[in-house]
Amino acid sequence: MISATRLGAATAAVNVLSNHPDVTRWALRYFGPWWNATTVAAADVSVAEAAVVANVSGAAYEEITLLVQDGRPTAAVDYAKHPMLVARDGDDIIATSPDEDIAYRSTPFTGRLTLAGIDSSTLALAAARLARESIRGQLLRAGWAVLHASAVVREADGATVLTFGDKGAGKTTTALLLASHGWQLLANDRVLVRPLGERGVEVLPWPSAAALGLGLLHALGWDTVARGHLRAGGNFHPTQHASVTAALLDGVHEPLWDGKGKERKVQVFPDQFPALFGVPLATGGRAAALLFPQVDPGAAPDVIDGARSLGEADFMSGATEDRYPDIFELAQGIDGGGRDSVRTEVALRLAALPHHAIRLNHDIPASAAQLAKVADTAR
Repeated sequence: MISATRLGAATAAVNVLSNHPDVTRWALRYFGPWWNATTVAAADVSVAEAAVVANVSGAAYEEITLLVQDGRPTAAVDYAKHPMLVARDGDDIIATSPDEDIAYRSTPFTGRLTLAGIDSSTLALAAARLARESIRGQLLRAGWAVLHASAVVREADGATVLTFGDKGAGKTTTALLLASHGWQLLANDRVLVRPLGERGVEVLPWPSAAALGLGLLHALGWDTVARGHLRAGGNFHPTQHASVTAALLDGVHEPLWDGKGKERKVQVFPDQFPALFGVPLATGGRAAALLFPQVDPGAAPDVIDGARSLGEADFMSGATEDRYPDIFELAQGIDGGGRDSVRTEVALRLAALPHHAIRLNHDIPASAAQLAKVADTAR
């Protein structure tokens, strides 16, 4: 039996269909808190609608894989941290991912993607990634852009505070501290934006698992809840490394590092923020202020001089999108961060908003109070 989940964000929509219910249930759970996700009857999905069809089928997986490897020109790429071999079959793009045991076929001009795999859990992850990329492609074509920022929203009026910075600057920390002080969490790492009216900037969430270091989880007082969740048989996002799960269960809150110097973190599902940690989620807002945090353990939290302006690194782009390159041509030639004209207009409008450089430290209550004081001035 075929099941279906429909996803919608602004004017974009895509249907996820599968012969295994785990695939469509995953899409419903993963996107539901931030995008409009509903269960629909597969028979009601029109062939003219964008769709990700993900079926558990060893035979279909073998068929596409053999087609990719039949001697035609191929390209080796990394997609979502998995090596993939990509080729063309007429107007279609075909690919195989041996690590995942998943094969792909994309027909760009129809917006239809077909996935065939062996394991339903792995297939569900891949289908969700591509459903999100389908939405992204549609929104980019409709005049949206992608910012590398976290965001929180004030429920009363939709005012949205965007936080920018390099890795480790405190984007996620800032968003979570504000979300624990009355703001709604809209995004922890990137957001979709477009010009609105004469001077506004509309903001939409980019659904994804949030990566929280063990130290941050402990400082927020959430590690006890996380440990209880695991001991009760719960789990976190499957991309979480087993060593992080073990550390949580053992009450360890010192950072864990992999062999390449990258911190291993707790991977939190979107719906786990309200369910486990009491953090409300927002589905949209309007940009009202920009924050530029920096962490200095030896100094008191405060507003400081030197709020910078936005740069190229604050916008996602095809060049910086190293995890999800548009190999299936879902954006149909538009850069992965949006058209240049849209990015320029968004940058000009954001430049007119208040900019605040803020120093944070490891005193969570003091840092949260300083952030809330500044954010509450957003209009």
